[in-house]
Amino acid sequence: MKNAIALAAVAGIATAAAAQSGSLSIVASQATVDSTMTTSFTLSVYGDADFATHITGAAFNLNASGGDMVTDMVASGAAWGGLGFEDQGHTGGGNTGMIMGQITFLPFIAPDAASALGNGPVFLGSFAVTIAADSSGTIDWSLAGGIGTFALEVIDVNANPGGNPPGLITQLASPDFGSVSVNVVPAPSAMAVLGLGGLVAGRRRR
Repeated sequence: MKNAIALAAVAGIATAAAAQSGSLSIVASQATVDSTMTTSFTLSVYGDADFATHITGAAFNLNASGGDMVTDMVASGAAWGGLGFEDQGHTGGGNTGMIMGQITFLPFIAPDAASALGNGPVFLGSFAVTIAADSSGTIDWSLAGGIGTFALEVIDVNANPGGNPPGLITQLASPDFGSVSVNVVPAPSAMAVLGLGGLVAGRRRR
């Protein structure tokens, strides 16, 4: 929270969002995980907005339903947001969070090119998820705010020309929060063996 507040303080003029909108989305490296073969996968988080020129920071929680099989989660921020990065730590059950961001101070410190909006969602960071071996079920993850005063922060470097400093920062407390589901299942080969065993048993009964 301290990092997020500090980033906003040194980044320039800030304003509360009006009619503009932004979003945080989450993508799983695998929609279905065979827990007999692997016990790890990745959740990646992206930010986007329909205004401004760059993302300057984000602070969000990641909440899970059905995450009892999750044994650990480790966050990694995008390289451009490493200055304000903070892993909130796995609190159990697949629940965690992240703070990340960069310092901008126009015209001397410009936002990183990798944080530019307009070319699709911007990568914010990822979570390495570890699950118990041979576990099964569905985990539903959803993003949420609640760490600081905003969940997503953006800057328009073209606004307020000649200002001191130029640029305009907007903080979004409630962007559109995305979600994703991951299915953890037994190995297909194991299921096939079980099915074959059932057929053999059925024939013997006849």
